[in-house]
Amino acid sequence: MNEPTHTPAAHGMTALEVHRPVPLAPSPLAPVQPVGVPSVASVVLPDGRVVTGYAVASAHPEPVTAKPAVSRAAVNVALGGVGFLAVCGGLFLLTAFITALTALITQLVILAAILLGGWVVVRVFSASGHRGGTTVHIRKAVIKRSHFHG
Repeated sequence: MNEPTHTPAAHGMTALEVHRPVPLAPSPLAPVQPVGVPSVASVVLPDGRVVTGYAVASAHPEPVTAKPAVSRAAVNVALGGVGFLAVCGGLFLLTAFITALTALITQLVILAAILLGGWVVVRVFSASGHRGGTTVHIRKAVIKRSHFHG
């Protein structure tokens, strides 16, 4: 069945006839555009065989839709990175602001402590004398045999 075909001269056969189809004439009743009938091509091989067949038009692949130069996922990742950098910058500024505010409050508390402490020291050690406070005189007390004589 699948044996190789031998040349016609080897078997004593005559040359093969090649038939070309002839298109039918259109009917005069219905005007029809002539449809091209594909021509039959015959090729004589080097060993003398004749191969006949229709010419096949090359199939044109469907045009591929143009893809964008950059994928959508790459654009989303890039935008996410830009947003992350913006947030990080804002967080950095926020932490810097909180640090500066903490330092300011600490300095104000220290200043208030210094001023209050200075005011207390001035009031205690002032040389202005007595201003109506209670005066207590301490006399020499003599203690004899567990009796207080004042």
